[in-house]
Amino acid sequence: MALYVVATPIGNLGEMSPRAVDTLKNVSLIAAEDTRVTMKLLNHFGIRTPLVSCHQHNEEKAGPQIAERMQAENLDAALVTDAGTPGISDPGGELVKACVERGIEVFAVAGPSALAAAISVSGLDMREFTFYGFLPREKKSLREKLLAMRRGCGGAVVHESPYRITELAECIAETLPEARLSVSCDLTKLHEKTLRGSPEEVLAMLKENEKTEKGEYCIVMDLRACIDPPTGETTVSPEGRIAEMMMAGLDLRGARDALAAEGIAKNTAYAAALKVKKWLDGAD
Repeated sequence: MALYVVATPIGNLGEMSPRAVDTLKNVSLIAAEDTRVTMKLLNHFGIRTPLVSCHQHNEEKAGPQIAERMQAENLDAALVTDAGTPGISDPGGELVKACVERGIEVFAVAGPSALAAAISVSGLDMREFTFYGFLPREKKSLREKLLAMRRGCGGAVVHESPYRITELAECIAETLPEARLSVSCDLTKLHEKTLRGSPEEVLAMLKENEKTEKGEYCIVMDLRACIDPPTGETTVSPEGRIAEMMMAGLDLRGARDALAAEGIAKNTAYAAALKVKKWLDGAD
């Protein structure tokens, strides 16, 4: 009895490994993010294993239920998502957790990952990086997150929808103009494309491309030119940081909240914001 976490193609079906095919054929059950998507994959490889649903909206309940069924019926099962490696910005973690808690062995059937693929073609130094998945959608929260990311984070990788990629690039250009980007879409597919350069350069290329709103994106960011000095070594006062962020486009409240997000105590951030407000109002 075991759970196999199986990576599936992110585009090109040739990525499907013989081990992945054999595993999906030989287990008794496959837990899938979207059974319709997985059924197409199984039909292509002649796999007839039964499917059950395990996606982001039901996995808290479905994960333990599947694990309990595996235990009760002594079943081997596989976990797959629509594309790539389960658990990386994809559902599946609850099923893995439920199996671990019940003493069911969990094995990785390694394979495609958009994260690894995008880094490999980026041309950027990503020996150390942080993976953030999908960033906040609301612009104020997004700016605050980007500002927080630059503190001590040499490299970052994020995912984005084709419908929001231009807005994300605009916000990066406004907030972290010194960054270097590698933006990949349709990885391993016929029309795979990677754009590289400064945020402004990448933004211009996205706006010029008529097919920008097609294909999922993985963005690799070199932030070493944007990193703030570590806490305790900064030579910029809290008031100065707020002024810098306001010059970058944030309003006073947004700059205050961003300062707190960088690790400054909230009362210090509020006091600094009050000082800046007095300066702006012309008070002593």
